[in-house]
Amino acid sequence: MTERPQGGKRWKCPRLFLCDGAAKNKNFTRIHSFSIRFYGVNFSDDLVYDKLTDELFQCTKCGKTFTTLQIENVLAEFKKKEEARY
Repeated sequence: MTERPQGGKRWKCPRLFLCDGAAKNKNFTRIHSFSIRFYGVNFSDDLVYDKLTDELFQCTKCGKTFTTLQIENVLAEFKKKEEARY
């Protein structure tokens, strides 16, 4: 059984991140991009490299992409608005 939040207030329906395109869709596909960045260093003749992974989320209806940071910022705004109400 789920406990009520502090103060006896009722649970609310979750706020969903929606695509801000015409679709207003809530479903996304995760897209990964893999790459390697090479660079030289003073103490060696060998190249040093970093493995990089980029992650994007693509709307399943309109194809618009969002970064993790963009999504986290919108969710943080939801949280601020909800906290301001209490």
